[in-house]
Amino acid sequence: MAETPPVIESLPLPPKDAPTDATSAWRLWLTTLKAHPLLRPVLALAILLLVDAIFLPGFLHLEIKDGHLYGPLIDILNRAAPLMLAALGMSLVIATRGIDVSVGAVVAIAATVAAMLVNAKQPLPVAYAAALGAALLCGAWNGVLVAGLKLQPIIATLILMVAGRGLAQLMADGQIITVYEPSFFVLGSGYLLGLPVSLWVVLVVALITTLLLKKTALGLFIQAVGLNPVASRLAGLRTVTLIFGCYVFAAVCAGAAGLMIASNIKSADANNAGLLLELDAILAVTLGGASLAGGKYHLAGSLVGALIIQTLTTTIYSLGVPPEVNMVVKALVVFLLCILQSNEWRTMLRRWTQRSSLPGGRA
Repeated sequence: MAETPPVIESLPLPPKDAPTDATSAWRLWLTTLKAHPLLRPVLALAILLLVDAIFLPGFLHLEIKDGHLYGPLIDILNRAAPLMLAALGMSLVIATRGIDVSVGAVVAIAATVAAMLVNAKQPLPVAYAAALGAALLCGAWNGVLVAGLKLQPIIATLILMVAGRGLAQLMADGQIITVYEPSFFVLGSGYLLGLPVSLWVVLVVALITTLLLKKTALGLFIQAVGLNPVASRLAGLRTVTLIFGCYVFAAVCAGAAGLMIASNIKSADANNAGLLLELDAILAVTLGGASLAGGKYHLAGSLVGALIIQTLTTTIYSLGVPPEVNMVVKALVVFLLCILQSNEWRTMLRRWTQRSSLPGGRA
């Protein structure tokens, strides 16, 4: 009896819809690009920059003076640095289904503490450490209320939003604290390797945060808590610790932003420092592709969202539009974002699209 020849398993055939030519590969690339979360924020930023380049002569001009880069684009990056830091911290808070409206108050507290210590002739590292320590305590307060006592995040952080700015005003005795120490100005207006120091700080914080979230399971845990905190707790995750840590991180980022703002304006203004910064941070995070329902974050998108907001502000001021219009534009953007993230609106839009695609335009 003849032996049955051995069966040789062939390699799996490519799927029928796999690209076989350059056109198909190009279409596949476009489809992948459309699904990328950074596409829309980057396009929005590019459109804003294009408008500025058309209506503002010299907007894209860069020049080197004393080894430093100067120009409107560098100014936007420098002014957006505090907002980018606040957006990084807000990204993780929103990813856990939370919100932090006390960011501006933390900015005022950190700036006031640093300015008082610098004027008291304390070393700059001590002033910075004390300011960040005060911010950390503010984050711990929010974390205890939200993660420990299970208060609604907006209510818990609203307490610090009101009391924190009042505390900063009490420390400053209701006055603007002017700083005359030149070394204090480096963080907000200094340069390193041709770029603003504040931008380097943002890059370092963003890089460290990204590595922690991508190279460890921390990012996955935060997403899991945001998607389903009950299931995450039953699965063994320390949801209380994770949520507490996110609020502490957001407050420390806000404290660093406060140091940048105080360094840039060479003073600490407890009344106006960081005013409405929390709203800009929330808007930047949502512009970057995050969901206010939690479980989703995109750090790079948050940074791009912060650049969009600062570019929009610069555009409005440069074109001579009244500053009040800036708030109206931001309100419209927030309204559109809320509508686009509504499940009911998406369902209605899907139904309208299906009806219009049918013959006669009816279901």
